[in-house]
Amino acid sequence: MRKFFRWFFILLLIATIVLFVDSNIRLVTTEFELSFPDIPEAFDGYRIVLLADNHGVEHGDNNARLIGAIRDASPDIIAIAGDLIDRFQPGNPVEDQFEVSRHLVGELLKIAPVYYVTGNHEWDSGMVRPFLEMLNESGVSVLQNRYVFLRPPGVDPDEPPGVSGYIVLVGIEDPGGPADMVRPEVFLGGIYEAYNEPFVIALYHRNNQLQMFSEFGVDLVLSGHAHGGMVRLPFTDGLIGGNYEWFPTYTSGLYTRGGTNMIVSRGVGNHFGWTRFLNNPEVVVIDLRAG
Repeated sequence: MRKFFRWFFILLLIATIVLFVDSNIRLVTTEFELSFPDIPEAFDGYRIVLLADNHGVEHGDNNARLIGAIRDASPDIIAIAGDLIDRFQPGNPVEDQFEVSRHLVGELLKIAPVYYVTGNHEWDSGMVRPFLEMLNESGVSVLQNRYVFLRPPGVDPDEPPGVSGYIVLVGIEDPGGPADMVRPEVFLGGIYEAYNEPFVIALYHRNNQLQMFSEFGVDLVLSGHAHGGMVRLPFTDGLIGGNYEWFPTYTSGLYTRGGTNMIVSRGVGNHFGWTRFLNNPEVVVIDLRAG
């Protein structure tokens, strides 16, 4: 019996180590198909890749595995929900993370247009201004409390809104930004006043504003920040939240409130000192359907 238990614990330890390594290295793709009665028909089948929380890490040489997974998804747009860099990674200074991000977005722009909002780590790094300048110079659409009109595939991007239908993609700045920046509810309120019941997608780093978005009737929210709760135990939504709270909510996948859908990415990287278990880094693919 002792021999049995000894081998049982040895095998359990090996399995735990294998799962731990797999949970931090193996990149997965998670797909969602969402139907909306009010989306313009021309956007039926429109595909979005959501990327979040890279934290300056690489999946494969020069992020080859990450870039390959996104290329395989063939998206119409790529939405980055912040924390491309990390404020503190021993052995991986922010300047080096700049170069990782520069190469990454350069390759992603060869696949599809890239839209980006800041996360808390960009602001905490103290290097947010030069980082955003680099992204802008690379061709990324940096949405700092800005919005753009998305046109259906094959439509001239300069066509005026409303001719063939459009989506308003709203980028809401992380609250770690300047104290005098416009509040999200004021920014969103202005959009809904300016346009007649638009179809709105909000790109926002943090995962804690579903109620606010639902009060405005935002159709889809794309977020990250929670890293899937780090350890995904059965019957929980993760073990540790973005504010280091126990048993958080809204950490991974699809959540709904009223007519608002929110998709939260588990992200592809980790902040120093945190590791994943049963919680693989992921690329999120979202297919929009009319009807």
